[in-house]
Amino acid sequence: MTAPLTVSAIQYAALGGGIHANVPEHVRLIEDADSHGARLVLFPELSLTGYDLPLLRGGDQFHAGDQWVAPGDHRLDPVREICRRTGITAVVGAPFREPDGTPRLASLAVHPNGTEEAGFKTHLHGDEQSLFEAGPGYEAGPGSEHGQRFGEGQGLEAGQEPLLLDVDGWKIALAICFDAAHPAHSGAAAAAGADVYAVSALYTQEEGHRLGLHLGARAMDNRMYGVLANLGGRTPLGPSCGLSGFWGPDGLSMQQAGGTGTEVVTAVLRRGSLERYR
Repeated sequence: MTAPLTVSAIQYAALGGGIHANVPEHVRLIEDADSHGARLVLFPELSLTGYDLPLLRGGDQFHAGDQWVAPGDHRLDPVREICRRTGITAVVGAPFREPDGTPRLASLAVHPNGTEEAGFKTHLHGDEQSLFEAGPGYEAGPGSEHGQRFGEGQGLEAGQEPLLLDVDGWKIALAICFDAAHPAHSGAAAAAGADVYAVSALYTQEEGHRLGLHLGARAMDNRMYGVLANLGGRTPLGPSCGLSGFWGPDGLSMQQAGGTGTEVVTAVLRRGSLERYR
């Protein structure tokens, strides 16, 4: 039986100033998670920039101050180094440009061995639709492109959907915010073998009840763990509701953040709990 997996969900109040301001805080929080024994660390949606769409519209990938991440982006070297040193896989939220310029709202997984994988938000909403192109989505069918995998010194190669991370033998499916509102997204991930549905999100103050319903239902319906990392603090969409944390395969909340600011929430996921419901 696969050993338990310790996971930290980072509720993060992003700093102003974009990537350069937020990377050091990501490193600090990964170090904090390491002190709790974490092997996987999940950050919220757009954690590297904050949910600041006007900032992203003003950026230009060919000029200094650009807030878009590219494959192998040197500004993420401190994150790569802390992952290498601790053995942690960290999932950070980023506005991401593919080599052909396609703009994506992405969850970028940084592995300890130097490889990286990008999962793209499928269900864009509001102003996101004018800024990003949606990922194909888990429900697009076998063989469709959902994410990208790349390594040090390599270009991107198309990955088969759904994109599942492998962390110590556990299969982790990535989702971004509104993806979790669509049952087909998590259902296809579970059908592909996902053990954990890891959601990077922004749920605001009035959305706490909906957050709990989404994560509990996705976990219970698919008999897998649910993990949520929510942007904290005040955001352009309103104050965060907090509530980052974990749901078991029975759909019940296991552990959640106590407030709405930056907080590291850690839980141990056990294979036996999955097997009990499968």
